[in-house]
Amino acid sequence: MFTGIIEEIGKIKSIVRQANSIKLTVAANKIMSDMHIGDSISTNGICLTVTTFDANSFTVDVMPETMMMTNFKNLKVNDLVNLERALAANGRFGGHIVSGHIDGIGTIIKKYYDDKAIRMSFSTSSSILELIVKKGSIAIDGISLTVTDVDSSSFSVSIIEHTQGETTLTSKKIGDTVNLENDVIGKYVKRIFNKEDNKGISLDFLESNGF
Repeated sequence: MFTGIIEEIGKIKSIVRQANSIKLTVAANKIMSDMHIGDSISTNGICLTVTTFDANSFTVDVMPETMMMTNFKNLKVNDLVNLERALAANGRFGGHIVSGHIDGIGTIIKKYYDDKAIRMSFSTSSSILELIVKKGSIAIDGISLTVTDVDSSSFSVSIIEHTQGETTLTSKKIGDTVNLENDVIGKYVKRIFNKEDNKGISLDFLESNGF
């Protein structure tokens, strides 16, 4: 599990492409201090498992499902990526619950300064939008952000100065893509209400019990 608080910006050192998957080597510094084989590293929001590492880089395998669901199909050598190690049991929970399991891709459609903040808007699929709520949380390229607006075709976030400097997001341009992960709580709620055999919980049940 991750929190969406980025620890470091890494750089793609090499990409080895197979038929439907890739092997990535990522250059990093800070997160290498306690690296182990088998560790989970959020790389632009994607939970990936360390297979090998040395003093200043680590290698991960990206499977066909991940290639299909994310923008890693467009990844290039020297691209910068947001990195976060899995949350330690004694760590601070600074963002929100982020699993590293990407729900889909968004496209930047608007970007502008609002005083010191940068506001960005993204278009995405209806299946992702229906789980986004104003003032709720969403992970964009692994970054925990608060939704400022949402409508039937897009949503927006406001990015503070600290996040601008510590992540790759504001270096992206209109038309670029990002990896999106909805708040897991919303996904579980949707699952409960969509179950055909669900007899215990419904909107009528909640309303009648004061919710």
